[in-house]
Amino acid sequence: MKKILSLSLFCFLLTACSSDLSHKKNQDHMNMDDHMGCQEGEIVNGECTVAKDGEKNTDLFANLDSLDVTGKHVPYMGKVQGYLAQPRAKGTYPGVVMIHEWWGLNDNIRDMAKLLANEGYVVLAVDIYEGAVAETSEEAGKLAGAARENVQKSVANMRSAVAYLQTLPNVQKDKIGSMGWCFGGQQSLNLALASDDLAGTVIYYGNLTDNKEQLQNINWPVLGIFGAEDGGIPVESVKSFETALNELEIKNNIHIYPGVGHAFANPSGSRYAPKETLDAWKKTVDFLNTNLGGESMTYDQNSWKIMIPDSCLSFSDGCNTCRREAGNDLAACTRKFCQQYEKPTCLDEKKS
Repeated sequence: MKKILSLSLFCFLLTACSSDLSHKKNQDHMNMDDHMGCQEGEIVNGECTVAKDGEKNTDLFANLDSLDVTGKHVPYMGKVQGYLAQPRAKGTYPGVVMIHEWWGLNDNIRDMAKLLANEGYVVLAVDIYEGAVAETSEEAGKLAGAARENVQKSVANMRSAVAYLQTLPNVQKDKIGSMGWCFGGQQSLNLALASDDLAGTVIYYGNLTDNKEQLQNINWPVLGIFGAEDGGIPVESVKSFETALNELEIKNNIHIYPGVGHAFANPSGSRYAPKETLDAWKKTVDFLNTNLGGESMTYDQNSWKIMIPDSCLSFSDGCNTCRREAGNDLAACTRKFCQQYEKPTCLDEKKS
């Protein structure tokens, strides 16, 4: 049994450790620290802004109005409210703490929470900024900086989210994971370093550490999504993180996408990489299904309904793989599960 670090020691190590990779600079990328949450090509006149409707990467996925999920704001830490998205069908599901980008808990993150809920998860999108939402990179930088300076407060926020999910009758208490993008990716790792009751951690290009004293606390699989051209999270830091995980025998899947930079899959960015975004989402869902889901999920078969958008394939036996083209040679799957002979299965049929 790995010994869990005290929160105070964890905070000291995270902010003071000389081997922390989060502050390494790439001199070829000017002003990267000021625009850590911006995608390539988004910075105009020294600023980047939140993507408008029709420009967000959620447009790659299923029609949000067709998802068979519910969503509402709930208080999970005093007066702090997060967004709870869950399947409409009765059943018991794994839980996921979703952590926003540096913009804050905005509509784009709520959309992603609903998309993940549609895969069979109860998702609580947390609000690290406690109500504040940024519209410009200057605002986002200030909010993210303040949160990073107060690691203990941010971790307490996310730990409260885990505790909240564990109180819900439709959540499997031992099947809770976390995921986040950019600022949220770093927070997802921070949550892992301060926890002993998670089942999986997903990091989208968040700041990393290769400090084994910190990482040894992790006792569950880790998925990492990164871009080879990321000036803020360089490949060498990702490799060092992966090496440390391997040396500690922590199961991990680290994916570095060639040709894309930082924030290439961010929900609130307009210059996302479609092919890589869809592939990363598929890897995320597969990872969560493997480590949080699987045969332990139970559904009320009578109330389980399957969304059938026009772009989807045909279905059989109430199970499907929903496939939507996002380019001439790309097909991305949005997976749904059903209960069939006590075992979730999914049939992939080709469109006639």
